[in-house]
Amino acid sequence: MKYRYVYFVLLGYLSGSVLYARVFGRLFGKDITQNTKDQNPGTANAFMEGGFWCGLCTLVCELLKGFLPLMLFQKEMGVHADPQFWMPLIMAAPVLGHIFPIFYHFKGGKGIAVSFGSLLGLYPNLTPALLLAVFFIAFSLVLRISPHFYRTLATYLCAGASLLFFEISLQIKLGMLLISALIIARMHYSKEEREELKVEWIWTR
Repeated sequence: MKYRYVYFVLLGYLSGSVLYARVFGRLFGKDITQNTKDQNPGTANAFMEGGFWCGLCTLVCELLKGFLPLMLFQKEMGVHADPQFWMPLIMAAPVLGHIFPIFYHFKGGKGIAVSFGSLLGLYPNLTPALLLAVFFIAFSLVLRISPHFYRTLATYLCAGASLLFFEISLQIKLGMLLISALIIARMHYSKEEREELKVEWIWTR
């Protein structure tokens, strides 16, 4: 049975290793990292540098590459699965693949969109995905944290910590914490220039 868990970890990692921003950037004839501050092959730069359709195609595929491995795992293993520590690894594998993609010399993106996809793959349990969305919205539209670098750090820190207070399986909590740790580490070691941290209520601007 354990080899099946290893299979899904590898499936998630390989799925995550496809950087769709680069794929669709080439299809649309755009270099989506050339004129950007962070040089990140991600969804935001696909929209800004490649245009709406390049960004939309990237977003959909980035979500799916995290969603499908989790959805297939739950569908195949079902209620008979006893994932133990495998579930956190399966949840985080697409994010790890995106950050360290084997197809791109282990130089990937930040993993934000694919992390949402992985959490949506836990359907019908959408609590982790909703928490992540709530904090992103709150730190963008209520208590605004800028620039995006610090907003992302705060979002994953708060989402990972707050999930601990929900009645949800330990495996999913550990998976959320592992995803958060991967993205926070990726942001921390990013070479992009960091602007001054600003925190302000949106109505005081």
